[in-house]
Amino acid sequence: MNAPHAASAFVPADLPEPSMADLAHLPGMPPARIKMLRTISFLKDPLGNSMRLVEQYGRVFRRQDFGGWGVSLIGPEANELVLFNKDKIFSSALGWNPILDRLFPRGLMLMDFEEHRVHRKTLSVAFKTEPMQHYLGGLLEGIAKGTADWSAKGNFKFYPAIKALTLDLAAASFLGVPWGPDADKINKAFMDMVLASIAVVRKPLPFTQMKRGVEGRRFMSEFFGKEIPGRRGSSSDDIFTHICNARDEDGKLLSDQDIIDHMNFLMMAAHDTITSSMTSMVHFLARHPEWQEAMRAEVMGVAGRHGGKLPYAALGEMEVTERVFKESLRLIPPVPSMPRRAVKAFVFMNQSIPAGSHVGINPMVTHRLPDVWPDPERFDPDRFTAENSKGRHKYAWVPFGGGAHMCLGLHFAYMQVKAFFFTVLQSQRIVLGEGATGEFQMFPIPRPKDGLPVRFETL
Repeated sequence: MNAPHAASAFVPADLPEPSMADLAHLPGMPPARIKMLRTISFLKDPLGNSMRLVEQYGRVFRRQDFGGWGVSLIGPEANELVLFNKDKIFSSALGWNPILDRLFPRGLMLMDFEEHRVHRKTLSVAFKTEPMQHYLGGLLEGIAKGTADWSAKGNFKFYPAIKALTLDLAAASFLGVPWGPDADKINKAFMDMVLASIAVVRKPLPFTQMKRGVEGRRFMSEFFGKEIPGRRGSSSDDIFTHICNARDEDGKLLSDQDIIDHMNFLMMAAHDTITSSMTSMVHFLARHPEWQEAMRAEVMGVAGRHGGKLPYAALGEMEVTERVFKESLRLIPPVPSMPRRAVKAFVFMNQSIPAGSHVGINPMVTHRLPDVWPDPERFDPDRFTAENSKGRHKYAWVPFGGGAHMCLGLHFAYMQVKAFFFTVLQSQRIVLGEGATGEFQMFPIPRPKDGLPVRFETL
């Protein structure tokens, strides 16, 4: 179930594809002899290569990858221009389509302007206060059950463990029922889809990652498609059921295909990005035990004030946890770069960018600019106190995007992270395991190269 879809009515039908000649006035890369090799080289060290490009060419530069020529815009001002998109210059759909269209077509991120607004408003019913309170209870129960034996594991790899747990938690919150025997297939399907997003071979040829990704999408589409009839008219309090019964501004239900597309995208966002974010946070807490102790003191205080529980209304009391989370995502953002396409010409930092240009912003680099973040490689959650945040550009920190395309599940992510550490830190200490290297593969969604060996020691 992967219906064809029309291009957005807000995008010119004759949008040009700028060439090297059209971008020659910009500083930047010379043409590569073999684009594929340039892309492979870049992906070996995307952070280091990106930082070197900014150092060499500045904050507006021409780049080339397997998709062709494009323009990188770096810095808070660039983030604001692109994400706030006041003049409707930038198409998110045309930015992400070359990467995700075969895998997550018609997801919310792959919609623009009025169409995006209508679908986002319709989907937002699943993330209002009442259902969020219900999700929190399921998260806390699932986390307690899923982490109960972690202290007995000794040295184990955190990334695959938290990936399995977040998939189980997503089943409770998104479906309201366990995955059942399909859990491993679902995990593999989403992993294949995400890895296919940066596959150098962009067609689903036999034995390629793109082929595996497309097959993963087919599996998940069939999975959700079979479930939809039973959810229509149901009063179950899970995200899938809310979306199956959500109505747009004209009172119409979403089509089956719309639901399938949105669920595939939301599940990917909820599963893979939260897995990456929580792994990054554990990575830093294991290396900075003083912050772990500060979070534990906060958790014990919240538990003491609320009879050992974490009510929804008390999430705001976990301020230290939130600062640690924000600093972790500053250094390892779950979406390291965000592509767009300019539907009309524009000027930025005195540089003229033609219509049709593929434009990318880079949180991974902006989060490390020393003029925005002093001593940028240092882990310091106090950067996010109210006092230290004064005067900082509001688009300096953008791990969840911004503007109309701000992550719809932002508050769900905060809630899940706080529920996890509220549960774990009351009884366990996170210790770096043997053989941990601290190295992350940054694209497409960051993950530790060694799986992040840790121990959860009983207090």
